[in-house]
Amino acid sequence: MTRFPVDETHDAALNSWVPSANARGTDFPVQNLPLGVFRRRGTQDRPRIGVAIGDAIFDLYHAAQENLVTGADTLREACEATTLNALMSLPHAHRLQFRHTLSSLLRSGADASRTQLVSQDDAEMLLPATIGDYTDFYASVYHATNVGKMFRPDNPLLPNYKYVPIGYHGRTSSIVVSGTAVPRPSGQTRDDASQPPVFGPSRRLDYELEVGFFVGRSNTQGEAVPIEHAGARLFGLCLLNDWSARDIQTWEYQPLGPFLAKNFASSISPWVVTMEALAPFRVPAFARAEGDPAPLPYLTDEADQAGGGIDVKLEVLLSSARMRAEGIAPQRISHSTLADLYWTPAQLLAHHTSNGCNLQPGDLLGSGTVSGDAKDARGCLLELTWRGADPIQLPSGESRRFLEDGDEVIMRGTCEREGFVHIGFGECRGIIRG
Repeated sequence: MTRFPVDETHDAALNSWVPSANARGTDFPVQNLPLGVFRRRGTQDRPRIGVAIGDAIFDLYHAAQENLVTGADTLREACEATTLNALMSLPHAHRLQFRHTLSSLLRSGADASRTQLVSQDDAEMLLPATIGDYTDFYASVYHATNVGKMFRPDNPLLPNYKYVPIGYHGRTSSIVVSGTAVPRPSGQTRDDASQPPVFGPSRRLDYELEVGFFVGRSNTQGEAVPIEHAGARLFGLCLLNDWSARDIQTWEYQPLGPFLAKNFASSISPWVVTMEALAPFRVPAFARAEGDPAPLPYLTDEADQAGGGIDVKLEVLLSSARMRAEGIAPQRISHSTLADLYWTPAQLLAHHTSNGCNLQPGDLLGSGTVSGDAKDARGCLLELTWRGADPIQLPSGESRRFLEDGDEVIMRGTCEREGFVHIGFGECRGIIRG
């Protein structure tokens, strides 16, 4: 496993010349340096790559134009691009050097010009990469067990679950950036087994709390990426809401799995937190229960087992149209941690390529719904309300079994560890439009 070192860029004593980056609790201190793509709000300007720093964006296009980004010509060209794909394709060593360059430019005492800053309030965030392919996994054993109990109480987990990372091919054309409204999908549903199905709007619309892993360097077709090198092929993480129409899904998923219930919309947060930034928050792989099988050899690496997990604290908040009209703050309805994934990110990538599947820079791998063992750690309404049998209560007096028109789902992610500065992912938002 490629090492992601904890180094001077993670030093808790570092401050930035951007004052808001030094505020306690900001998602974007100088120790984070996530990357995204933006343009000035209200314009059709050329998209630019930026770095989130406090409440501002450091414009990398201008920095490259002014020769502040040092290194190979390919790095400068990547900073002048309109997506992150070229930066994602850089070798691990070059990415690490790039992080050090950014840290030097944005820490206190640097010579970088304040004219390269754009307020986040003045920016329209775009999809960070051209996403060629999207694969959604099912990597939370708690989520898989809960869903299994609903449909197969005597046999919640199918025999393959603890041997093979389960996934399916998603659709990239309907991936949207945070803040984009999500239309309620229509499809076939069948509530009465004695009657034929009907076509109409989903009545059991759900969110799924996930994390997305962006692929960095590609592998050629026919080349399997060994588990010990798989971590270095990942570029960074974002928040992911894989919206799901549960009633459509129930009718269509047999025998080939998710289709229209899943491909109408997936929302991602605009900022990509790099693997290098996450180095202090690595944790051991999920501790498997006694009696669980060990991963097969092609999914086993000592270093990945020792530090292949990532402790990202996740939470979901819900705001109804009535709550917003009455000035009631969004209510947190669940919280969990990415460290509870049964499979590490490196294992997901290694398995994906084990048959020779060629991944490309900017491809997105979804974790699947991230749930924990406790009830308030369940990562979707299907679990939280147990298929609608136990609705959640909102402070406005409303209840929810599934999402209603006007509901807004807000996802957040943060990393904290003693001795290090808190970093965050920003938000992934989406509002249901009827």
